[in-house]
Amino acid sequence: MGPKRIVCLTEEPTETLYALGQEDRIVGISGFTVRPPRARKEKPKVSAFTSAKIDAIVALRPDMAIGFSDIQADIAAELTRRGVEVWIANHRSVAGILDYIRRLGALVGEASRADRYAAQLEAGVTAVAERARAYPQRPRVYIEEWDVPQISGIQWVSELVELAGGVDVFPELATESLARQRILADGCEAARRAPDIVIGSWCGKKFRPDQVAARPGWDQVPAVLNGELHEIKSPRILQPGPAALTDGLADIERIIAAWVAKQSAR
Repeated sequence: MGPKRIVCLTEEPTETLYALGQEDRIVGISGFTVRPPRARKEKPKVSAFTSAKIDAIVALRPDMAIGFSDIQADIAAELTRRGVEVWIANHRSVAGILDYIRRLGALVGEASRADRYAAQLEAGVTAVAERARAYPQRPRVYIEEWDVPQISGIQWVSELVELAGGVDVFPELATESLARQRILADGCEAARRAPDIVIGSWCGKKFRPDQVAARPGWDQVPAVLNGELHEIKSPRILQPGPAALTDGLADIERIIAAWVAKQSAR
C-alpha cells in the first residue's frame, strides 16, 4: 500500500519511516541525514537541501520523492517534469510535526502505528511542559539560526522554548515561515531585548559564542554576562521531525532548567 520506492530529500521523512519500520521503502536520502545513523550506511545520498542529483534520483525509479518547504520548490519542479510524484510538506509548528508524522504513516499504510508514535512524542512534549510550569522564573531566550545576517528562530523551535519554560524574545518573527522574513533588520535589536539565554543553531556550521559576545552592544546582555550562550546542533532542532521533539527539546529543557536552578540558588 502506498509508494514503495521513496526518495527522502530531507531528514525528517527518513527518520519517521525508520521509526515506523518502513525503511525498506527508502531508496535515496539527503546527504545531511544523520538520524538514524544507520540510514547513512544503508541508503544512497542523492540530495542536499537546496540541490539534488536529479539524474541519480530518476535512476532509482522512485514512485515518490518527499521534501520540505519552498526552498526545495525547484527540486520538486524538476522531478515533476521528469515524471516523479513529489510531496513537499510545509509544516512549521509542533502540531504540524505531529500531523506530518500521522500523514506520512497513513501514506505508507501505517496509520495506526504512526498515530501511536505521534502520541508518544506528544506525551514527551507534554511532560516537559508540565515540569516547566513549576519554574518560579522564565528566562528570556534569543534563538539564532544564522549569524550573517542574523536570523531568529522558526516557529516550532520558538514553541519548544516556550513549552520548556522560556520566553522567545522574537515571538512576532517566529510565525514567519520564510527565513528571509526572520532576518533582523537591526542586528542590535537582539541585544536590546536583553535575553537571559542565547541558543545558537547555525544551520550547517559551528555556533561561535565568542563572536556573538563580541557584537556591538552585547557586552551588557545578561546572556553574555552570565555565560549563557549555548549551541544546539541543527540536526537536533532545525529538522521539522521527531528529532526536534526528542533530542532538541531535551537540549532546550536542560539549558533552561539549569538557568532556573542558578537563579533559585542566588
